Amino acid sequence: MTASAPPVLVFMGPSGTGKSTVAAMLAGRLDWAFQEGDDLHPAANVAKMAAGHALDDEDRRPWLDTVASWIDETTAAGRPGVITCSALRRRYRDVLRRDNVTFVLLDGEAATVRQRLMRRQGHFMPPALLDSQFATLETPGPDENAIAVALDQTPQEQVAEVIRRLDLQPTA
Repeated sequence: MTASAPPVLVFMGPSGTGKSTVAAMLAGRLDWAFQEGDDLHPAANVAKMAAGHALDDEDRRPWLDTVASWIDETTAAGRPGVITCSALRRRYRDVLRRDNVTFVLLDGEAATVRQRLMRRQGHFMPPALLDSQFATLETPGPDENAIAVALDQTPQEQVAEVIRRLDLQPTA
């Protein structure tokens, strides 16, 4: 992260890993701007996923551009921020990559995530698409500004780990 731009964290990974929960908790703990990336999907994307169809690159591009715009607007406003976005492939992260952006991968086994998805209510992403998300996932490389946080921790432990590893200063 550069000294001149406030940090932005992109919580990434397949659906059901807890991105929204952990990212919102962290943003609250730091008093940073927060954006649920799923809320930025065009209605057609939500309908496609709700019908059990995986998004393709053409579907994802406008969404990724909107996520990138949120990052740019938050940075331009001088605010640090936290946003969720699956960012499963490196080329998707390339659209979002900025000097002040750090990717936070919530990392774990598909079986663990599948159990979580089976218990989740009211989300448009059906568990049937989980396998396609894990097949698409390209773990960030060592040249990407990213950390991985294990799923076998509580959300509170994950927040504490992100704060510790990125040397962030909580407000509460």
